[in-house]
Amino acid sequence: MDSARDFFTGLDWDIFIKTGLRVTLVLVFAWIATSLLQHSLRRLERHLIKKSEEGGEPPSESEKRIETIIRLIRQGALLALWTTVGLIALKEIGIEIAPIIASAGIIGLAVGFGAQNLVRDIISGFFIILENQVRVGDVAIINGTGGLVDKINFRTIVLRDLGGVVHIFPNGTITTLSNLTKDWSAYVFEIGVAYKENTDQVTEVMQEVGAELANDEKFGRLLIEPPEIFGVDKFDNSAVIIKGRIKTKPIRQWEVGREYLRRIKLAFDRNNIEIPFPHRTVYFSEKSKPFSLQVVEKYHQQSAEKE
Repeated sequence: MDSARDFFTGLDWDIFIKTGLRVTLVLVFAWIATSLLQHSLRRLERHLIKKSEEGGEPPSESEKRIETIIRLIRQGALLALWTTVGLIALKEIGIEIAPIIASAGIIGLAVGFGAQNLVRDIISGFFIILENQVRVGDVAIINGTGGLVDKINFRTIVLRDLGGVVHIFPNGTITTLSNLTKDWSAYVFEIGVAYKENTDQVTEVMQEVGAELANDEKFGRLLIEPPEIFGVDKFDNSAVIIKGRIKTKPIRQWEVGREYLRRIKLAFDRNNIEIPFPHRTVYFSEKSKPFSLQVVEKYHQQSAEKE
């Protein structure tokens, strides 16, 4: 009791009250800043969701992506805010914070050197998600490897190719990323016909097939616009190449493209349009005739001599 009485007796109440008020004000400002931050993040989240809906992104995917971004921003901002508030509060009550900051800097430097690849991957992943470069369900080519996007994390992107093989790419190592199904997709085709064919007629047949496909009950709803026939693209070894494109809804280009090629084959068969394939034709020139005649004449001469 005596020690407690001596403690409170020797306490400078003016300094204690002033320090308590300053710490209280710091905490109040921190609480206000936290409330403003939460409100701003909610508004940002609503704005991003609205923007994604206007862009035609599925609500489930946009909400998941935006929730991940907002959560990371919230965690980082709150950590920075309350770390600063804690240091200010310690300084106000008389604790020297310079050694704490120095120690934290040394520890942070050591961790930074040891985990620089991890930090690089997380930062790269954050911008990939923020910029909506690729989503789960897209078909993408990453560093030359193509496949369906299975998962998107802050550290890695997971692709599954057509054979079922899973490819994992750390976000910081991604140098090229090509999204084949963002907003809309396209099936580019190059169809070869024989040199003897009338390319204008072939183009008309291809346009008719494209119109039939656009009016089809099943495939028409997958098209964004009727197939485009660009025309003669190049002269190949044994074929004239006619190039075109079909714009479809995302990830539907291969389904529509296969159906279009199937119908093209049937239409070419009906119109007797030849699709070249590797074959060899041998022609005999005029110089080969004397050889054939000599053989025949020699045969008839021998027959006459025997008679």
